Amino acid sequence: MRRWRWAAMAGLVVVAAGVVVVAVDPAGPDTEADAGPIVVSRSGCGAGWVAPPPGPQTLQVRNTGAVTMEVELVDPATGTVFGELEGVGSGTTRALPVNLADGAYALRCAPEDGTPFVGPTVRVSGGARRPGPAVVPVTNADLLEPLKKYHQYVAEGLTTLAGQTAALDNAVHSGDREASERAWLAAHLTYERLGGAYDAFGDADGAVNATTAGLAGGAADPGFTGFHRLENGLWHNEEPAALEPVARRLDADVRQLRTAFGDAQVDQNDLGQRAHEIMENTLQFELTGRTDYGSGSTLATVQANITGTRAVLDVLRPLLVTRFPGLADLDVWLDRTERDLRTAPGTSLANLTQARREKINADVAELTERLAPIAAIAEPRRIS
Repeated sequence: MRRWRWAAMAGLVVVAAGVVVVAVDPAGPDTEADAGPIVVSRSGCGAGWVAPPPGPQTLQVRNTGAVTMEVELVDPATGTVFGELEGVGSGTTRALPVNLADGAYALRCAPEDGTPFVGPTVRVSGGARRPGPAVVPVTNADLLEPLKKYHQYVAEGLTTLAGQTAALDNAVHSGDREASERAWLAAHLTYERLGGAYDAFGDADGAVNATTAGLAGGAADPGFTGFHRLENGLWHNEEPAALEPVARRLDADVRQLRTAFGDAQVDQNDLGQRAHEIMENTLQFELTGRTDYGSGSTLATVQANITGTRAVLDVLRPLLVTRFPGLADLDVWLDRTERDLRTAPGTSLANLTQARREKINADVAELTERLAPIAAIAEPRRIS
């Protein structure tokens, strides 16, 4: 699970045509405004913003208070979020690009050490109607049940995995290479299906599933452990005696992870982000062949990653149904990508024709894009 944090939150996430639903402006130099500035502070949220015109525009938001603030553009009646600025520092001005349709708007200010509050309402008329559902904020309380269900999913997966790595250890110890390879594949795919929890695994993820990236000695480096170290040895005919300690350590690391995860938590800010990141990393690592150390099981791993993505979506679905108009199309792309994987010959990239490989790459790339808005939609927000 070679993952990194999604950086696309610095851009715009559009989930309904004509309305910018979430806009997070990167910290940087002041940007020229269409009008402004709109002043926010502890005592007021939106001073100077009156009778805005409809259509695309850039709001300049200036924080005259003494503390950093989060500032959101909301529907004051429903709390629906149309735009957001994170970390507006004291004395700074930030640009918030928006596309305003007809309706009521207000700014909601959340001082870093205080309670969020909503400023005066302004009305936009003479433009377009708001098309379709927008994003009602997700709160920490909304995420409690999804996180509980996902923790249970991962805990059950780790229990299965512990049994599989024990069987793998026994197979390696017996010297039966074919049985060891089958046991390795079963265990590795189970681990890959748990992709949404990797941050909660901490350093254990590196011990269990790291590659040779950053290791001076490559595959011979003593720091190379876990599934891929064992894969490299099994499929390159390394002597069973040399692989026994590798399998034994993998089993021990998985059991330790299983025990530690009982008290671990999946961060509320991370769950929605993982849905996108799992497939983003699949595109960069699996489909480039960078994680194949001889087994030729890349396409099976891609399928496992899709299963892991579905697991995240399943627990978030009750929150997404009313907030994400693209959910039905996303489901279609998940099905399409899985269908194309099932019809591929074997599990190795090497078995694919160029046309088939390009098709699968395109499927995963499109799926990754369609998953991108979920991180912003499912991010918990303070509303009171």
